[in-house]
Amino acid sequence: MTLTDVPKLKYTNSNNFFLLCGPCAIEGEDMALKIAEKVVKITDSLQIPYIFKGSFKKANRSRIDSFTGIGDEKALKILEKVSKTFDVPTVTDIHEISDASLAAQYVDVLQIPAFLVRQTDLVVAAAKTGKVVNLKKGQFMSPESMKHAVQKVKDAGNEKAWITDRGTMFGYQDMIVDFRGIPTMRAFAPTILDVTHSLQQPNQTSGVTGGRPDMIETIARAGIVNNVDGLFIETHFDPSNAKSDGANMLHLDYLEKLLTNLVTIRKTINTL
Repeated sequence: MTLTDVPKLKYTNSNNFFLLCGPCAIEGEDMALKIAEKVVKITDSLQIPYIFKGSFKKANRSRIDSFTGIGDEKALKILEKVSKTFDVPTVTDIHEISDASLAAQYVDVLQIPAFLVRQTDLVVAAAKTGKVVNLKKGQFMSPESMKHAVQKVKDAGNEKAWITDRGTMFGYQDMIVDFRGIPTMRAFAPTILDVTHSLQQPNQTSGVTGGRPDMIETIARAGIVNNVDGLFIETHFDPSNAKSDGANMLHLDYLEKLLTNLVTIRKTINTL
C-alpha cells in the first residue's frame, strides 16, 4: 500500500516520515481540538504527513478504577470533528469485533492493540471494513511473526496493513526496542515506531504504568536513522494530569523541537 490510500493525508510526496500523534485517550472535545491544532500547525510547517491519534476507549487497564473513556460514540464524534475541523485523517484502536464497524464510521485507520494482535476475528473484522489496519506488534512477539498478522489482513481482502513496533518485554517491568526488527517488518508492510509506548515501564506494584519520557528523543532518533516509515508519539499539554499513559507521554511544548530535529536527520539520511 501507499500513503495515498489514507484520505486527507497531506505531504505524501515530501519524502518524510509520517506521524501518528495525539493524546492517549479522548478526554473531551476541547483537549482534543487543542492538541490537534498545535500538531497540525507543526506538521504543516515541516511537511510531515500527519494522522491524529486518540483512543475512543481504553479497554486494557491495570485496575478496574482506571479511566476507560467518556462514552464510545461521544469520543468517536470528537475524532470525527477533529478530522473535519483540521482536514486530517484519524486513527483509533479497537478491542472487540463490534468496535470495527462502529469506529470505521468515524475514523480512517483502525488500530489493533499489541495485546490483541493475534486475535484473528478482531483483525479480520478490522480488515473487512476496508480501512487501513495498523497492527501493533505484541510485546511478546518476534518481528518475524508479524508477517502472519499482515497476511490475515490480506487474506480478508484488504491490502492496507501497517505494522507498529511498540517495544518488547524486557523482564517484568521494562521494555526495549530491538532495531534489528525494523528492516524485518518493513519487508512485510510499512513500519511505524511507537516511541512513547516503547518507553513504558508496565506492571508497577501501584497498578499505574510508569515510563521514561526523558528517552523519547533517543528512541525517535534511532528509529529515523533505521528508516522507519512512520513514528507514533503520544502527546498532551499536561501529561501529569492526563487520564491515561501520562508517565510516558511527550509534553506538547516539546513536540516542535523534536520533530524539527527528526526531519533534519531524515533529510540527511535521504542524501546518503
